[in-house]
Amino acid sequence: MTGFSADWLALRESFDRAAREASAAAFDLVGLARRLRGDGATLGVLDLASGTGANLRELAPRLGGAQHWRLVDHDPRLLAALPGALAAWAAAQGFAVRTQGDRLRIEGPDWQADVEVVHLDLARELAALPLAGVGLITASALLDLVSAAWLDQLLTLACAAKAALLFALTVDGRVDWTPKRAADEAVLRLFEAHQRGDKGFGPALGGRAVEAVGDRLRALGCELQRIASDWHIDARDGAQAQAMLAALIEGSAAAAREQDAGAAASVAAWSAERMQLLVRTRLRIGHADLLAVWP
Repeated sequence: MTGFSADWLALRESFDRAAREASAAAFDLVGLARRLRGDGATLGVLDLASGTGANLRELAPRLGGAQHWRLVDHDPRLLAALPGALAAWAAAQGFAVRTQGDRLRIEGPDWQADVEVVHLDLARELAALPLAGVGLITASALLDLVSAAWLDQLLTLACAAKAALLFALTVDGRVDWTPKRAADEAVLRLFEAHQRGDKGFGPALGGRAVEAVGDRLRALGCELQRIASDWHIDARDGAQAQAMLAALIEGSAAAAREQDAGAAASVAAWSAERMQLLVRTRLRIGHADLLAVWP
C-alpha cells in the first residue's frame, strides 16, 4: 500500500475537517451509535488505514457514550506517532488521557474511548480484521486507493458482522482550479490514470470509487446516505492553504510524470505556471462521505 507521511496527514487534516462539516450535520451519529450499541454499553469501532488517528478525532466526540476503537494501519511509523498525536489533541481539547498498558483511554465530557492499535496489512490480510464486537467500520480517504475485488471482500466481511459503514472523504473525480489554465485537463487526465494504478490493493477505483461502493451497498439492501465533502482550498486564507496548494501541485505533477514520462516537459511547465499563480489560486476537489447501515 502506498505510504503517507505524518506531515502530509497533519497538513490535510484541517481541510478534511472543514470538508466533513456537511456530513457531520447530516448524519445522526448519536442516534446511529445508540442503534448500533443495542443492549451493549460500548460501541466497537474499527478504523481502517487510521494513520495518526484523524478519524477518531473527528468521530469520537460526535458518537458520544462509551466507545472502543481499534485503529488499524500497516505503517509502523504512523502507528508509533499515533499515541502522541491523540494525546496532544486530547490535551488541546481539555480531554483526559489515561494509559492502560498498551492502550489509551480518552475521556470527553459525554464520551470516552478506549483506543487499541492494530498493526495489519490491509492489502494482504483483510480477512484477519478483528471484527469481534465491532458495530461500526470506518475509513477516511481510503476507498479510491482500493480495487473492486478488495472492496467486495470488505463489504462481505462487514455484512457478515452486521457492522455499519462510514466512509469519509472518498474522491469522486471532480477537480476545479481557479484561475484555469489550458493544461489543467491534460494533467488531470494523467493524474487520474495514475490514480487508477495499483496502490497495493490491485487496480484502484480512483474517482469511480464513490459510485462503485454506492452501487454495491444499494444492491446489498443497505440504508445509504451520501453527502458531498469537497475540499475548498483558497490561497487567500493564508500560509496553510498555500502550503496545501503547493503540495497538491507538486503531487499532481509527480503523478503525471510517473504516468507518462514523455509529458515531463509539459507537466513541468504546468507546475511552474501553477506555482506562479499560487497566491491567487482557489481549488475545489470533489469528495463524498457515505454512511451505510444494514437492514
